[in-house]
Amino acid sequence: MELIFSERMKNMNGTATREIFKLLSNPEIISFAGGNPAIECLPTERVKLIANDICASPDFPRVLQYGLTAGFPEFRQELCKYVETAGIYGAEMQNVLVISGGQQGIDLALKAFINPGDVILVEDPTYLAFLQLANSYEGVCKGVKANDDGLDLNDLEEKIKKYNAKMLYCVPTFSNPTGKTYSVENRKAIAELTAKYGVIVIEDDPYSKLRFKGEYVPAMKSFDKTGNVIFISSFSKIISPGNRTGVAVGAPEIIRKMEIGKQGTDLHTPNFSQMITYEYLKRGYLAPDLEKSVKIYGDKKAAMSKAIAKYMPEEFECTDPDGGLFIWGRFPEKIDVVKVFPEAIARKVAYIQGCVFFADGSGNNYIRLNYSYANTDMIEEGIKRLGDLFKEKLAE
Repeated sequence: MELIFSERMKNMNGTATREIFKLLSNPEIISFAGGNPAIECLPTERVKLIANDICASPDFPRVLQYGLTAGFPEFRQELCKYVETAGIYGAEMQNVLVISGGQQGIDLALKAFINPGDVILVEDPTYLAFLQLANSYEGVCKGVKANDDGLDLNDLEEKIKKYNAKMLYCVPTFSNPTGKTYSVENRKAIAELTAKYGVIVIEDDPYSKLRFKGEYVPAMKSFDKTGNVIFISSFSKIISPGNRTGVAVGAPEIIRKMEIGKQGTDLHTPNFSQMITYEYLKRGYLAPDLEKSVKIYGDKKAAMSKAIAKYMPEEFECTDPDGGLFIWGRFPEKIDVVKVFPEAIARKVAYIQGCVFFADGSGNNYIRLNYSYANTDMIEEGIKRLGDLFKEKLAE
């Protein structure tokens, strides 16, 4: 039987990180390829306690029943308070949707707005899974230039007008893959510019709580005057990725459309996951646990930066993030990290090739390195293996 898949699936492949995970069943491979939080940062004992309390509660049958698509009301109320930590004040329940991880929020926003052929602007480079999701809705992604302060505003405006862009997607704080953070001035300007042209903005914020140096920067959504910005935040990196909970904040009419889209996807985020996250926040566990996690990630990032300076070739240039999970690096253009990757795996070390983060597929001389999952000894050894390999390639 010949299988005839939909047009939207023809150009879709698994994301690079998901595909690489299949190669990493060998425990000898040191992986800098994923984005997993550190095992030691997962609040296992707190979650056990919360889960036991939920199961012992007389209200437990409610958890086993169907729930509201928008989420438990008490959880949504708690989330209205939670997003104040991002500088978003005045959110009410009608502005909040509980989502099954940040990626579902992105999917629902695309589902609500994107028709085949619509142009979506993204920072070059950008989160690789967004490019795949946009492709599934037959959107056309175009890259916008960026600098250390954020998006190039002239390039952004030029491309909004050139392509009649419908949407902008960005990760303004500790961007995936670069680790960079947009300045306050850049965020304000993006909010104003997109409002002027009626462009919907997806502000993806999975990493902002993981700041180990520098000053806090409020969310772009806090500068939204017209309701065109959708703020999406996930608890995957700060509580548990397996719990699959997150929040979308937006104008009521946008949240309602996303809620309708969610009805057809999964009815609602699992009640047990919602209640665990709700209790975790309500009991005040997040702040002390974040303090511990941020110290761990800061130490790991410092270890990777030190190892890069010690072992990587001098031609290698990389970012120096103040938080998040990633360092972004560039080799001279003669180096093709895609072709080198199998040799890295042979030496039992993995990275993500940069081309998967660019809308046009360029960037074969870039790599993304994750420092959150490996321990500091593994970080040093893994960077040494990569340094030896790329020194050999540059010498050829």
